[in-house]
Amino acid sequence: MSSLSLAVRDSSTMLRRNLLHVRRYPSLTLNLLLSPVVLLLLFVYVFGDVMGAGLNGGGADRSEYLSYILPGILLLTIGGTTIGTAVSVAMDMTEGIIARFRTMAVHRGSVLIGHVIGSVLQCLASVVLVGAVAVAIGFRATDATALEWILAAGLLTLVSLALTWIAVGMGLVSPNPEGASNNAMPLMVLPLISSAFVPVDAMPGWFQPIAEYQPFTPAIETLRGLLLGTEIGHNGWLAVAWCVGLAVLGYVWSKSVFDREPK
Repeated sequence: MSSLSLAVRDSSTMLRRNLLHVRRYPSLTLNLLLSPVVLLLLFVYVFGDVMGAGLNGGGADRSEYLSYILPGILLLTIGGTTIGTAVSVAMDMTEGIIARFRTMAVHRGSVLIGHVIGSVLQCLASVVLVGAVAVAIGFRATDATALEWILAAGLLTLVSLALTWIAVGMGLVSPNPEGASNNAMPLMVLPLISSAFVPVDAMPGWFQPIAEYQPFTPAIETLRGLLLGTEIGHNGWLAVAWCVGLAVLGYVWSKSVFDREPK
């Protein structure tokens, strides 16, 4: 069997293994998924009228604020799902299964590839579920064309891939699953301090650079432009550049850590 065939076979096996873990232990995924759903309902039904009035400069409009925050909530969902990936990788590293894989005729990179593909699939499934909740409470993107929907799906997939590789690296360097959960927490915190809930221009001057010069804000603004027709400007290229850069960084970091021989 060629090296490529071996890699594909073993990666498929590791992917099935990770998906089985999700099915047998769904509590972690459900807990991480619950947070963005609760935030969505909280901001729409508790703050929606007030925040909507601030956006349109007039009367209260909960539906307008729902449309505004949904892109940020979707990226928050991806960030939360990848925390589960970091925990899962840390569990593999600390429970001895990786040491056993190293003694078997298993393609070395298949373990990480299985985690990454499984995590991206979980991220997209979580995005669909949160999106379904948003549609159920009134979100509509009637002006988005088929091409814009495809581009939005591609952007969400690219963000999922980038954050997953970063989460895998965090899981590999963590001493235990609890540490992995804490190390990966910025993946959920950064969307909260982006343009997800209020425009950057409405923030205090000293805080605006923090919100603007980070990976989530251009991705949110690009997704908002694709779904709602707002101006995208340079955010599209910035979002792609951030995603590619983080994916490459996460891959190189994860591979270097994983390839080290255990002490």
